[in-house]
Amino acid sequence: MSSKAVEAFMAQVIARNPGEPEFHQAVREVAESVMPIIQSTPVYQKARILERMVEPERAIIFRVPWVDDKGEVQVNRGFRVQMNSAIGPYKGGLRFHASVTLGSMKFLAFEQTFKNALTTLPMGGGKGGSDFNPRGKSDGEVMRFCQSFMTELARHIGPNTDVPAGDIGVGGRELGYLYGQYKRLVNAFEGVLTGKGINWGGSLIRPEATGYGVTYFTREMLARVGESIKGKTIAISGYGNVGSYLIEKVNELGGKVVTIGDEFGYVHDPEGISGEKLEFVKDLWTVYRAPARDYAERYNAKWVPGRRPWEVKCDIAIPTAIQNELNAEDAQQLIDNGCIAVCEAANMPCTIEAIHLFLKNKILFGPAKAANAGGVAVSGLEMSQNSMRMSWSREEVDQRLNGIMVRIHETCVEHGKTPDDYVDYVKGANIAGFYKVASAMLDLGVV
Repeated sequence: MSSKAVEAFMAQVIARNPGEPEFHQAVREVAESVMPIIQSTPVYQKARILERMVEPERAIIFRVPWVDDKGEVQVNRGFRVQMNSAIGPYKGGLRFHASVTLGSMKFLAFEQTFKNALTTLPMGGGKGGSDFNPRGKSDGEVMRFCQSFMTELARHIGPNTDVPAGDIGVGGRELGYLYGQYKRLVNAFEGVLTGKGINWGGSLIRPEATGYGVTYFTREMLARVGESIKGKTIAISGYGNVGSYLIEKVNELGGKVVTIGDEFGYVHDPEGISGEKLEFVKDLWTVYRAPARDYAERYNAKWVPGRRPWEVKCDIAIPTAIQNELNAEDAQQLIDNGCIAVCEAANMPCTIEAIHLFLKNKILFGPAKAANAGGVAVSGLEMSQNSMRMSWSREEVDQRLNGIMVRIHETCVEHGKTPDDYVDYVKGANIAGFYKVASAMLDLGVV
């Protein structure tokens, strides 16, 4: 009965949101988990909770004109999707990448709503960005674009309304330019962006937070079945902040990361990425926006063009780049090669078909909304520090992050444990996030 209800519901979602496959995918994953609960709870049906959850409270699209170094006018498109504010101000990153569309921002904002709920911090869900690509742009061009982008965005955000952060293509440089323009426009120094520089309101551990958090979640999944990261071989895809600091924490826990990649291919370094090699990786994308192949050339590692790292034999796979980068064929190859755990460090990097294969084969699978919540968790901690006009130590922030990831894992186990003691973390994360957001929406009435 629930499968028929899911299909009927999805037919409505697709009809109302044509041409947005990523959004459809994100909604379907949640609907499959929570539909049995909705069907057995009349108050959710009467309040049309799920129908309201999939409809953004507000979606803003705007023009971003800027002048390049040649004096020529360029025009990009900016977005901010404010999905749900039932449990707090909208919270979610800004992404500068050619793939940014309204549909991709809706999918990310929808996912963010549940992810933020899982942290237990008072944050709603939102996401934004632009189809501007900072790769190959000068600092001056990036600054002029960011200033134009924030000139429009500033009227829609605020410390108690919407608090964006960084995401793909939006690192420390971009956040600095964005915040500088916001402060100039509103004449106030307030906690409206997170991921800020440590010298101007940022939090220690924020750059490391997503990578550290994914590692902590992976550690908890493995520990529950008597395994550990120590001695494990790990394949990852991206090498920005998330990938770099994930490698750092994995090394600290005794594991070995042997791949990084980008849209052009991947690097395989069987010896592992550590020491001087890790320090090189930390700047490769976040500072220089350079291709992964530069690592292979510098350290005489194997470069595999046009392919993904999931064909490399590994114990654990952690996609750290972009949505739908790991498909059913990749999943089957990982399973055949003896992979025991997959943890999503990017947003929805596995296709639904891949996820179904992992669950069917009882692979430990950590979904993004639970596993990579560390970044937004420390963003929430940054908001708290800004509100109190204080700064916590590195150790205190890391301790709080670790505690949040442990609690998220426990919540997923509580709602996702099956009779044979396997944990469906997808189901657990979706149900836990749904309960929190749905309860708040009911308390607030039809708004």
